[in-house]
Amino acid sequence: MSDIILRMEGITKQFGSNVANNSVNFDVYKGEVHTLLGENGAGKSTLMKVLYGIHQPDEGKIYVDGAEVTINSPREAVNYGIGMVHQHFMLASNLTALENIVLGMPTSRPPFLELNEAKVELGKIAAEYDLHVDLTIPVWQLPVGAQQRVEILKVLFRKANILILDEPTAVLTPPEVEQLYKVIDQLKAQGKSVIFISHKLNEVKKVSDRITVLRHGQVTGTISSKEANPNNLAKMMVGRAISLARKQPAVTDASSDKVLEIKDVTCLGDKGVTALNNISLEVRRGEILGVAGVDGNGQRELAECIAGIRPVTEGSISINGQTVTGVVKDPRIMGYIPEDRRRTGLVLDFSIAENLVLKTISEPQYKKFGYFINWGTVYKHARQAIKEFDIRTSGPEAPARHLSGGNQQRVVLSRELEKKPAFILASQATRGLDVGAIENVQDLLREQRNQGAAILYISTELTEVMSISDRIIVMSKGEIMGEVTPDPSNLPQIGEMMMGLRTSEQEGRANNEQLES
Repeated sequence: MSDIILRMEGITKQFGSNVANNSVNFDVYKGEVHTLLGENGAGKSTLMKVLYGIHQPDEGKIYVDGAEVTINSPREAVNYGIGMVHQHFMLASNLTALENIVLGMPTSRPPFLELNEAKVELGKIAAEYDLHVDLTIPVWQLPVGAQQRVEILKVLFRKANILILDEPTAVLTPPEVEQLYKVIDQLKAQGKSVIFISHKLNEVKKVSDRITVLRHGQVTGTISSKEANPNNLAKMMVGRAISLARKQPAVTDASSDKVLEIKDVTCLGDKGVTALNNISLEVRRGEILGVAGVDGNGQRELAECIAGIRPVTEGSISINGQTVTGVVKDPRIMGYIPEDRRRTGLVLDFSIAENLVLKTISEPQYKKFGYFINWGTVYKHARQAIKEFDIRTSGPEAPARHLSGGNQQRVVLSRELEKKPAFILASQATRGLDVGAIENVQDLLREQRNQGAAILYISTELTEVMSISDRIIVMSKGEIMGEVTPDPSNLPQIGEMMMGLRTSEQEGRANNEQLES
């Protein structure tokens, strides 16, 4: 591993007054995994979008195989052997996986795609890298992990020698993450180079040969994975020590008021099969109930039923004693942090200021003469929120889509926590966030809990559930397998429940319910 295949020198990229990359130097050897690590908004994705031709640098040079190149578009990047798998997949959902992979490739019969030969070649690539996926069905019917395999196949089909993987593990289950690591090892063994964009300290040491850390658009250092540890990486990322260790929770009175109560709820998933099966749970004032489990086991459907955006076929849901089954909730009762901030948490083309008042725009302070929006008050409110939640942006007028993932999440949190709701539904609230942003989100939720809010915290990151919860339930295949305290000694039991094994108490309860029915 001695030949430099890629070198970026003095790359500067500015958007208005926001300097995303400031004189960045970065190089990659043939056959290595070089991780770009940094907080959300540190400039990682922007640097790679410059390399991939999506953005043009304001200053700096790019060298591929020792020759200076100018990359004006992704098509030109592909011609130089560079491929990119984006954090948010670039797939046409109504087309099949095969059509997505071939789309944009030269064809002898335009506008028709040449699919037969491509299908044979893709079969060989899929077998070589164990990237099996049904190429014949529409992408929208594929699970997230399979969609990512489609993106990787698309890059390999185009003969890429340098692969950019932007936050590739953010939406994968643990087994899918391990499979991705195996694919990366194969790519390295074949002399291909991988640029691995991440913010997860625990994974970069495992997957990387070298790690370059960005902070506020500048390189703070490059070290080998052997030298790296969570402490020095965190300090390079955020300039201070970070701790996600469990913090002593507030003392919760077991007899305190029930805020959320779910009784025997059943619902269907997107494909018309049962996604939740007879779910019952409660969350009391001043506590955080964590929901653990492998992604895709009913957590999303549970959140959507509570939020009133998925029909409940059986059972009931109440908040503060008020039945709210199947209705959109009063914003003063519930704060909802959805799992996909881009699709359901924000209107991306709206400004930050507009997104911050989506739930409260009808209130008198935002009105003029009863009919017109008082934009002065809207922007004043936005500036206060930007300061309080440290939303890093050029100003309240900036579109939400221009923010990094962490800053988008801060906008959602600011809006949803503003009215101090009695109940907070946090679904994958830290997905895609860096370690500093995770700490910030959890501290904000703990503060709400300590002020009396009831919180349902759904996450596939078990370490996060353990660190923040007062109680934990584990879901598998749309059912609750059991409840435990967040004690490290319970980890083996939690692992068994995640695989679908009930606790003896839960098994007895299920048997009793079956006998009663």
